[in-house]
Amino acid sequence: MRDVCKVLFLCRDNAALSIMAEALLRELGGPRFEAYSAGWEPAAQVDRMALAELRPGISATHLLNPKSWHEFTGEWAPRLDVVVLCDRLHDRALPAFPGEPAICLWEVDTAFATMDDIAIRTRAVQRAFWQLLRRVDSFCSATPARAAIAALGAVLSDTSRDLPATA
Repeated sequence: MRDVCKVLFLCRDNAALSIMAEALLRELGGPRFEAYSAGWEPAAQVDRMALAELRPGISATHLLNPKSWHEFTGEWAPRLDVVVLCDRLHDRALPAFPGEPAICLWEVDTAFATMDDIAIRTRAVQRAFWQLLRRVDSFCSATPARAAIAALGAVLSDTSRDLPATA
């Protein structure tokens, strides 16, 4: 493990959950972490309600944009230490990421994605934000780096058994 722990957060559209997790780790993790996010079906833009949960002027929101997980699989991609799934893959194959990262699953409430009522959806996004904040805070508080990875919860040691993986 290197001195800087490189973490990739994944969710389907990379518009809300993984974006919020990336911003929170950048903000709370300091120089010990490099945070990234991506999705397997990236949205055209970041969810406005997710951006509203981040602290203006502190969270580097200009760095946040939906992108494909394929950006993190090529020759020039960063060597990752941890990949956190913020959403289930739903029978998708997880690509091979450089660095042979630990793969972790965080169960985060995604019900807001299908809500039409703005007030209810806002509260649901806020709940998801606080779920992510608690997990990221626990991750940042754990030392050394291996303890931080364990704090992610549900570390999957055999990705071929627990998640579909590509060779």
